[in-house]
Amino acid sequence: MRSSWAIGDVDLYLEPGPVRGRRVGLERALRAAVVDGRLAPGTRLPSSRTLAVDLAMARNTVAEAYAQLVAEGYLTAHRGAGTVVAERPADPVPVPVYARASTPRFDLRPGRPDLSAFPRARWAAAQRRALAAAGSDAFWPAADPRGRIELRERLAEYLGRARGVRTRADRIVVCAGYTQALAVLGHALAARGARRIALEDPGLPFLREIVARTGLGVDSLAVDEHGARIGGDADAIVLTPANQSPLGLTLHPDRRAAALRWAAETGGVVIEDDYDGEFRYDRHPVGALQGLGADHVVYAGSASKMLSPGLRLGWLALPPHLLDDVLAVLKRPELAVGTLEQLTLAEFMAAGDLDRHVRRSRRVYRDRRDRLVAALAREVPRLRVRGVAAGLQILLELPPDGPDEEEAVAYLARRGVAVHRLGWYRHDRSDDRAPGLVVGYAAPSGHAFAGTLDALVTGLAELYGGTSPSGGWGRAYLGGAAPEAGPPAAPTRQGDQTRP
Repeated sequence: MRSSWAIGDVDLYLEPGPVRGRRVGLERALRAAVVDGRLAPGTRLPSSRTLAVDLAMARNTVAEAYAQLVAEGYLTAHRGAGTVVAERPADPVPVPVYARASTPRFDLRPGRPDLSAFPRARWAAAQRRALAAAGSDAFWPAADPRGRIELRERLAEYLGRARGVRTRADRIVVCAGYTQALAVLGHALAARGARRIALEDPGLPFLREIVARTGLGVDSLAVDEHGARIGGDADAIVLTPANQSPLGLTLHPDRRAAALRWAAETGGVVIEDDYDGEFRYDRHPVGALQGLGADHVVYAGSASKMLSPGLRLGWLALPPHLLDDVLAVLKRPELAVGTLEQLTLAEFMAAGDLDRHVRRSRRVYRDRRDRLVAALAREVPRLRVRGVAAGLQILLELPPDGPDEEEAVAYLARRGVAVHRLGWYRHDRSDDRAPGLVVGYAAPSGHAFAGTLDALVTGLAELYGGTSPSGGWGRAYLGGAAPEAGPPAAPTRQGDQTRP
């Protein structure tokens, strides 16, 4: 018997095995296909005549095999309806503990956009247009390591108009998100002889790990109320001028000038991480630092906060002297970015859908920020709120006489509320900065935000809103006395605040 045959227009691989009699071999092969799920419940099988022709068997042999499997309950047969695979109770699939723990009921982890608001219909329409217009080369990795020219042209126009970036399409490269872009830059700089890169402290810890894996040493740039302190012996520095994460600061004009002066005097490179520069609420967005020093600054952006981190699309606007070194790294085939995603984003931008989505999201996030800040001021006035001017998160400075940040995070987690503690971002553990919580407000869907806000404010009010019977601020609630409001939030891990 052949080991490959067709049911209608669908091929199915069979392993009949060494058995006596073709009927028994067919029974065994069909039974195995049903049990392991290759023949799903409800699948209609061909008539005994058709299958007999396909398998070069006698029709009676196939009919007898069908009858046996009907008797065993694997198949069902009804006059006029043919023979189909019988329904079977599904085996229970255990849910891993880590999967349950990684989905808090009230998700206020920072750096996450509202994925429920992703513009699916407009994205699908852009994808259809892109496919209709695409040539055959769209189904092959881009020949140019910089990425598809259609997207690079749209990015050059958008970045110049919306972020004040001075660049051209031939100086833009498309990467699989910001983390890949940072790794590519690290390898390119190392090839040029660089030895160290400095990152802001506090900042995202896993970015330090990405740089370290390129073979470069990692230095720290301390951050004060004016932003990063510029200086040191590093060959490159990474800055978040528009909105420092996690402190929510805008780099002071004097520090912006100092960064450009440092690069010009030392030959160093400034890497501008503009991860959420579009989301500024109380005045126009702060223009990109790159616009003041295009020969010394690498501009890095992504679709992560504007649309979705799942798109895995980021970009670099490079000074001319770095372009060849970066392209040498990007020629590695494993770093190629999907061409269809690039073409879809280009169509999405060309139709004005990105601008519309960003403006709509900005209004929604500003409203959420206002509601959050107002609720905290009303219910927990002892907490100082910082970083409200931009971004998708705020910083709450905790009072010195209350529960510390680890206790607060643990208590909120027992209520199903997930936030980050400020200490997670610190590289310098001797930093005497006030303890704090970093609270995102973008991730909950629109219908869930009110309940999420209530859960957060209620928990914080219990911790910091008044004195407990023992005289300490909120101490009566620590140690498990809080009511359970959902599954505990997952422990803070590298992936909790991703920067694809």
